[in-house]
Amino acid sequence: MTLQYAPRGLIGVFTPQANTTVEPEMQILLPQGITPITARLTSPKSTIEDRLIDYYDTLEGALPQFANAPINTVAIGCTGASYLVGRDREAELVGRWSNCAGVPVVTTGLAVVDALNVLGARRVGFVSCYPPALTKASNAYWESHGFEIGQVAGSFNEDSNFHPIYSLLASNASEALAKLRGTEHDAIVMLGTGMPTLKPIADVVGDGGPPVLSCMLCLAWRSVQQIKRQTPSIETLRAWSSGDGWVERLAAQSI
Repeated sequence: MTLQYAPRGLIGVFTPQANTTVEPEMQILLPQGITPITARLTSPKSTIEDRLIDYYDTLEGALPQFANAPINTVAIGCTGASYLVGRDREAELVGRWSNCAGVPVVTTGLAVVDALNVLGARRVGFVSCYPPALTKASNAYWESHGFEIGQVAGSFNEDSNFHPIYSLLASNASEALAKLRGTEHDAIVMLGTGMPTLKPIADVVGDGGPPVLSCMLCLAWRSVQQIKRQTPSIETLRAWSSGDGWVERLAAQSI
């Protein structure tokens, strides 16, 4: 089936209930002809950690939000839940969700893992937007996938009346990223799907440092690879990390 606004593919995107970054960054990142439609992950739990686990516990029941829309893949725009459920359960859940949805399901955590693997990265620096406990869980998750944790630069807004992650600005992410430039890392990953990351990445393209990735960039890249039925490759990832196409779309937004 060919859709007017998605002739090259339709991605069903899940985003945490109060996240204000997943949708605009996905729209900027995706090439023309591939379109996202979104559904919300919701939870009444009172803490960030409990909500994240609840998102994964209830996600299978949330898949019918897409009804019979002809989606080609499902992208889970939430990284923190992967840290808390761990590598083995995440793999089990992805298999179950894919069977239920009838299309491949991509988690943000595994998209980053795929990206780091095609880069051949082992020692990785991270920009973390999380509180300390979630940063610790994040480190354990990346180590379980065989990566060495390098330096971690924090960017966390404890004073926000809205949300300590979703209230961050691109300037906050840029300040944290600057602390890692010039350090010995095979790659740098800007964590979380709620912290704006595209302008900080665009600003360092071509500066000669290690490649800078973000969770949203990796999720968009991996979802498009699924639609095209392509094996992840360093050539395609380098095009994305160098801003091919999306830097112009970002500039057009005047952000």
